[in-house]
Amino acid sequence: MSVFTTLSLEDVRDWLTQFNIGNLQSLKGIAAGITNTNYFVETSTSKYVLTIFEKNDFDELPYFVHLMTHLAQHGVPCPTPLVDQQGLALHRLKGKPALMVSCLQGRDISEPNVAQCEAVASTLARLHLAGLSFHEQSHNQRGQGWRSITAQQVLPKLTADQQSLLQEELDYQHSLDLTALPHGVIHGDLFRDNVLFDGDHLGGFIDFYYACHDVLAYDVAIAINEWCIHEDGSFDIAKRDAFLNAYQAVRPFEQSELQLWQALLRRAALRFWLSRLYDLHFPLVGELTHAKDPMHFERILRHRKHTLLA
Repeated sequence: MSVFTTLSLEDVRDWLTQFNIGNLQSLKGIAAGITNTNYFVETSTSKYVLTIFEKNDFDELPYFVHLMTHLAQHGVPCPTPLVDQQGLALHRLKGKPALMVSCLQGRDISEPNVAQCEAVASTLARLHLAGLSFHEQSHNQRGQGWRSITAQQVLPKLTADQQSLLQEELDYQHSLDLTALPHGVIHGDLFRDNVLFDGDHLGGFIDFYYACHDVLAYDVAIAINEWCIHEDGSFDIAKRDAFLNAYQAVRPFEQSELQLWQALLRRAALRFWLSRLYDLHFPLVGELTHAKDPMHFERILRHRKHTLLA
């Protein structure tokens, strides 16, 4: 979440007239994140999160609205899209698609404990199971085609050693056949700043705008690479094992997932190394933005390539 499109109180006050949510009281930009513009909107009745989509086309967005609604109805803690007096959730603001959702309780955490890792894991498994009855599909915006294009853009910015690492991993991932693995709805971006906690109580998952239809265990790999590591990218074994046990208590892995688990961890590391490289070298201009360190996921990828799981 970031602020690329600047809004005034007057902009939002006029826009809110189509909703029956009281009078606007405050508007605050959210700096965390890197893709869309986000504001906290507080009215006389409640608090909401307003998202302006900087890259998505309008016709791509009903999927996310319907998915969050579906998950919330199935007991997965996530934001609920707000609809206007005509029952519509998506609108335009400053000429761009915009959506307002409920604001969940809690805050993101920087250093999760084992209990919090377990809560994330079991909730992620519940999301995956709930997604099996969601019949809309959206392609992965950060899939193989994106990896190839983005790699060509960032390769000239890398050292010879980094170029070799990137090309070898692209070739390896391209050689994999994941069609036999269980597929379904994945969050796709389950980082610490996309999960809210109140103590050890998980308040909810947020920022579903990379959700798509993909390999379920890949979503677990993304989360493991974020929630269960030391600063150098190596695994925190206690957290990793607790996460996997909590997830599989709800949705056990199939044998095909276990066989390709190491490859999925590498794919997850590659995806975020590439996106962070791109954001560093080709930044969007915004009011409240920041680029995350790509070296972090380069280190993780090197660990996943050369370290066998215990």
